[in-house]
Amino acid sequence: MIASFERRFIVEILGTFGFLFIAFSGVALSVLNPSAIGSVGVAAAFGLGLGLMIFAFGHISGGHFNPAVSLGLAIGGAFPWREVLGYWLAQVVGACAAVAAALALYGEKVREAMVNVPADGIGNGTALGIEIIITALFLIVISSVATDDSPWSGAFAPVAIGGFIFIALAVAGPIDGGSYNPARAIAPALFAGEGSHLWIYIVGPLVGGIVGGLIYALVRLRPVNDEVEELTEA
Repeated sequence: MIASFERRFIVEILGTFGFLFIAFSGVALSVLNPSAIGSVGVAAAFGLGLGLMIFAFGHISGGHFNPAVSLGLAIGGAFPWREVLGYWLAQVVGACAAVAAALALYGEKVREAMVNVPADGIGNGTALGIEIIITALFLIVISSVATDDSPWSGAFAPVAIGGFIFIALAVAGPIDGGSYNPARAIAPALFAGEGSHLWIYIVGPLVGGIVGGLIYALVRLRPVNDEVEELTEA
């Protein structure tokens, strides 16, 4: 049974909020008690937060929680185009709610820490390239475990997807600023009034989503799944 768009819209807000509140709590801990958690711990907060919210809500909305994912899946024929903008709105609303909650609970010290920026000495072009490549690979993993006849699909999908984000943030996040998700980047930038690097974390993931979606569309084992056909006809 396919949930109504309204229910899936609400779930995308809730899932994005839960994922990013857990993630931003890790960021807050790194600011308030640096000896308690390092960059790998923050990466774990993002990866586990995402995986757990997919376990909670993925069966209802698909568990996108990321505009690049919705776009990439639509490019690959695994998500209806007419619902992309609605999912984007839900994801940005959920992200903004997560930032607001983090600021209310952890204080002003975490405001700037949640904003994505490249590491010192890393150029905008390098950061953009990393965002594109990592997000493209992310879409390939998602498309495999969540939309195709992969032996690792189903219950393993949240583990694979959350695990990918953990690894990506652990090894590349400290270099490029580690967004791979426009909603994750937009919300903190809005609350901090800091948008000088925001374009990197919007353009990079969206381009990466398109690239990853197209690549997997060329190699996938099966055509658009029955769920997408039902959503399109609804």
